[in-house]
Amino acid sequence: MYDLHTHFIPQEVLQWLKDNRHRVNAKWEKKGPDQADFLIVNNQWGFELKETFTNPGRYLQEQAKAGVTHSLVSPVPQLFLYAFPEEITCEASAIYNRALAQWVGHHHNRLSALATIPLNNPMKAANELRNAMNLGLKGAIIGPGLSNVMLTDEFFTPFWEEANALKAIIFIHPLLCEDPRLKKKMMPNLIGVPWETAVCVTDLLLSGMLDRYPDVKILLAHGGGFLPYQIGRLNKGYEKWPAVSASLQAPPTEYLRRFWFDSVLWNHAALRYLIEMVGEDRIVPGTDFPFDLCDWPPAYANDSGVQSLLGDDGHQTVSEE
Repeated sequence: MYDLHTHFIPQEVLQWLKDNRHRVNAKWEKKGPDQADFLIVNNQWGFELKETFTNPGRYLQEQAKAGVTHSLVSPVPQLFLYAFPEEITCEASAIYNRALAQWVGHHHNRLSALATIPLNNPMKAANELRNAMNLGLKGAIIGPGLSNVMLTDEFFTPFWEEANALKAIIFIHPLLCEDPRLKKKMMPNLIGVPWETAVCVTDLLLSGMLDRYPDVKILLAHGGGFLPYQIGRLNKGYEKWPAVSASLQAPPTEYLRRFWFDSVLWNHAALRYLIEMVGEDRIVPGTDFPFDLCDWPPAYANDSGVQSLLGDDGHQTVSEE
């Protein structure tokens, strides 16, 4: 069984955070006697530093206990650090990626990994993506853009051109929504996260970028957010409004099938619908382990989606295991 949506923080990254706590406003807070410290960077999106986030042996042990034989590990979104000056984001990205590459190199039959990149400087993001993939990483995990710039903006062209040339996996993973209406009952996470994905991916789909960069493999977190379940509305808009259809060569439903989606939906009926819409070869098993809101233990196994996304590497992993 595979887990292609899972997160880890190497010790080298934790040490960098401690050494640079004042530069990134990092805090460690105790919230309960039975909980690990919470890490809070720049007063945003704190999360519990469970041992499974930071102890490589414990991480591998828990994955194996759940029947996972190969994991695609991603950096945590809280450490993208896009809001900081680019030199900080570049420095943190390079340290994170080297540490992941070293770990993966020691466990290549059990682990693959994605990089984090300085998306706040697309040229440097392109360079870091190339460097990380030269180290053996499969692509990068990114947020849905910057606070005021969507991923379809020309600002990001150098990054997308490099990702396309490298045939990289680009895993779009949202951060918590900052809509001021969503301030209670955990709504920034519960509905804000899938909403951010829906906004980002609708913009990508309608922009025609999938035709301009056909070799990028875009993986969407949490089953694509809300978008797959409202694709009929986009199709209707495509039929009625030139503003919707102008950049597209086919209806939105066809473009939906060009993305990959993880299985983190916590609902079998929703997952069955997604499979029906895009095909099983576009769905990869994932859990979001070890965050609190993870689909754990993994309940969905699908080698066809893994091999479709990873290509030859997916076949090699299957044969090794």
